[in-house]
Amino acid sequence: MDPLELEDPLRAAAETMRRVRTECPWSQRITHRDLVPYLIEEAHEVIDAVESGSPEELREELGDLLWQVLFHAAIAAEAGEFDVDEVARGLTEKMVRRHPHVFGDAVATTPEEVLVHWNAAKAAEKRERRSVLDGVPRGMPALALAQKLLGRSARVVGDSPVVDRAEGQTKRPASESDLGDALLTLVAHARANGWDAERALRERIRALEAEVRAAESGA
Repeated sequence: MDPLELEDPLRAAAETMRRVRTECPWSQRITHRDLVPYLIEEAHEVIDAVESGSPEELREELGDLLWQVLFHAAIAAEAGEFDVDEVARGLTEKMVRRHPHVFGDAVATTPEEVLVHWNAAKAAEKRERRSVLDGVPRGMPALALAQKLLGRSARVVGDSPVVDRAEGQTKRPASESDLGDALLTLVAHARANGWDAERALRERIRALEAEVRAAESGA
């Protein structure tokens, strides 16, 4: 079947992936782990396109990111694990559950009320988790990981311990632009002293995780 003959563009993309996976010698050898660097690269290219403000570039990069999703689904389908239809079905079911104010009888008139419904649905889905930190991907860049973990840890220990320590060492930025300047200044300071800024932040993140888990366990 020629994918270009299909009227449904998403189905055509999935069929294109199936053909490539079946008939391309390079693609046949690729595993989930092999795709990880490409997935990270494509995600960053989407970010670049968003920040550049180019609709044409964003459309293309979103297509490249979609190709990664289709590729992973095709590999899983070959192994008899799941296919792209199951991925799409699972996504739809999850989003319907998390938007009861759209698909159910719940009411939400503000973004804050929407977040309450979202968090309640997510908590119900993740009942097996023992910590607010569970489920945060540790492969995230240190700065993004720090921001994610601080948001989670605030539910247990609040913001004040970390903020108080930070304010004791640096001037508090008054805007996002000031924050960029402060971060760049700190990285420059680390470089001048031969310190690894990424490693320093990751080590501090590990200490924060230990503090949160200790608080959760009542230690």
